[in-house]
Amino acid sequence: MFFFDRLLGVLMSSVVPITILLVIILSACYVVRQQHVVVIERLGKFHGFAGPGFHLRLPILDRTYDIDLKTEDEHMTFDAKTSDNVTIELDVSIQYHVDSSNMAAHENSGVYKSYYMLQDPVAQMQDYLADALRSQIPNRSLDEVFSEKDAIAHAIDEVVAHKMLEYGYVLVTTLITRIKLPREVQESMNHIIASKNNLESATNDANAARAKTVIAAQAKAEAMAAEGKGIADQRIAIARGIKDSIDVIQGSTMTAEEANRLFEFTQWVDMMRGFAEKGASSVVLPSDFRESQSMFDQLVAAQAAPNPGYVPEPAPLPRPYDPTGNGNHDAHEEDGHPER
Repeated sequence: MFFFDRLLGVLMSSVVPITILLVIILSACYVVRQQHVVVIERLGKFHGFAGPGFHLRLPILDRTYDIDLKTEDEHMTFDAKTSDNVTIELDVSIQYHVDSSNMAAHENSGVYKSYYMLQDPVAQMQDYLADALRSQIPNRSLDEVFSEKDAIAHAIDEVVAHKMLEYGYVLVTTLITRIKLPREVQESMNHIIASKNNLESATNDANAARAKTVIAAQAKAEAMAAEGKGIADQRIAIARGIKDSIDVIQGSTMTAEEANRLFEFTQWVDMMRGFAEKGASSVVLPSDFRESQSMFDQLVAAQAAPNPGYVPEPAPLPRPYDPTGNGNHDAHEEDGHPER
């Protein structure tokens, strides 16, 4: 019984030192993750860096601070006024990370500066971005802000990136993701764009109608020219045919005057046939077809008018109407007065 009491007393007396020893050993061991770096301070003074992996430190004397090297993304909103006095809101996205390229330089490295020089790097970048934006936007009109958005972001990136590098931060990129306009300005711009599109549409329609009219006029002119040429060729062919016909007729026993009358009568018959072929039409004809002889005489007189030596024969008087139909026109006439 006494032995067990002594053993229990020994174990209880050794538990406390063992526990303290385990705590000291565990506090001396630490692991740094990938894409992280640890700043080591010994007795409150910078001592060095520790990269990814397993490391040991002096318990109580050394303290470690983890720094993330991954790229961070921040979104910010800024107000600015353009050169044409339009106040706009710009949503800006920035991507940055701690500069870990020269860790061997210790106090001159980017990791050292990022940890010991800036308390709030995001707020510092926001101030730099606001100042750079307000120096770029007032020099441009609203249309230029939209059309030169990438150029503005690039100019801001150059200014802010140079300043933030002095604090150990690398500015990867700066993007203007959205430009928000006041409601009345947006409605006005939409109206202007709609009016411009309507004007272009009306101009295009007018140009199309004009081109169509011009093409139709050209086609009509070409058709009329072709039709005129066809009519001219037709008249030439008709004139040649008439000449040949007259030559043939004059070669017979007919005189030139009789040949002309025959030809004119033939033309008159062809004309009447053409009227009949076209369908219903109105034609004024003499009451007595024997009066047509005077019509032929007038045509011959018109053709011979330039010839002063030609004297046309007098047209015969029209014969009176015969109601009996037997050809006796004098049966009811006395002293030149027909019976009424």
